[in-house]
Amino acid sequence: MKCMPDCEKLQYCGRIDFDNPRKPVFVFPGSYVKVKFFGKKVEALVKNKNYYWDNFLGVLVDGIQTKIKLDMTEDEQKLLLFEGEAEGEHELTLFKRQDACHVFEFCGFIFSDGAKLLELPKPWSRRMEVYGDSVSAGEVSEAADYCGKEDPQHNGEFSNSYESYASIAARKLNAQLHSIAQGGIALMKGTGWYFAPNYLGMEDIYDKIEYPPYEKKQKVWDFTAYIPHVVIVAIGQNDKNPWDFMKEDFYGEKALEWRSRYKNFVKKLRGHYPKAEIILTTTILFHDASWDEAIELVCRELADEKVHHFLYQRNGTGTPGHIRKAEAEEMANELCSYIESLGEEIWRD
Repeated sequence: MKCMPDCEKLQYCGRIDFDNPRKPVFVFPGSYVKVKFFGKKVEALVKNKNYYWDNFLGVLVDGIQTKIKLDMTEDEQKLLLFEGEAEGEHELTLFKRQDACHVFEFCGFIFSDGAKLLELPKPWSRRMEVYGDSVSAGEVSEAADYCGKEDPQHNGEFSNSYESYASIAARKLNAQLHSIAQGGIALMKGTGWYFAPNYLGMEDIYDKIEYPPYEKKQKVWDFTAYIPHVVIVAIGQNDKNPWDFMKEDFYGEKALEWRSRYKNFVKKLRGHYPKAEIILTTTILFHDASWDEAIELVCRELADEKVHHFLYQRNGTGTPGHIRKAEAEEMANELCSYIESLGEEIWRD
């Protein structure tokens, strides 16, 4: 039995391109499609476009997580997601583990003969969104033996958006999450690490639905399609490349420009989301404290009671490498406590 992507029994979450509802395109980390069914076997049909690294999809069946490596082909491929010994009731989530190192078209599920689609519980009414870099995307999060250490050699196999601090926090708070996160991204074009040597910044991609610069098409996102109650802005980690201007010349021209454009970026988000709580932060990954001081200055200048600056206990000092799952749990717990301190009313529409 084939289930097409536009089937009403499926649930989606994430900034997904539905221009063709029978072939939705997944770009951002953590985006998913969920289904509940009675049966013993389910496969997925996908078409993948690789840009770099090896590419993997995440699968969650009845709380058990696995990953599937995608073939390096742009042809449609069939993936075995689950096969049980006997028919039974199951809930399955197919999700994007990585950022825009690849994009894929979801072309439908195939179930075993006699399978039945069941109604899923309603999605959580709480909504969150994060604008961030590789830490928010869960890059290298599965390298469990490297807590507090530099990254191991890898080719994408350790990246898992499901184990990012943002995803963990959203689940703890029973909230949906849109993760607008890209490894290597900084705020401004020409800085950071993404799409070297023609570096793109968050200013270039934050309002897009399909942004990989390898493609000519770049589709603009409709901000009315998803209105978050809480927005996390986690930018300021990669902005030191190629020059750590905030550390070296805090009141210099480049640092002043960054703070001005960071402020404008927050104002743009406020324009899209007039009622949202906006949390400005960085991460526990090593960086100079001047970046957090700059964000604090901007927060004060904005003088918006719904814009907050949040620091983790080990902000900028926790690890020289990416955030592993245990460290992401640490960050998520602190972030959740802070969000909960803002009161239950922040989740009201």
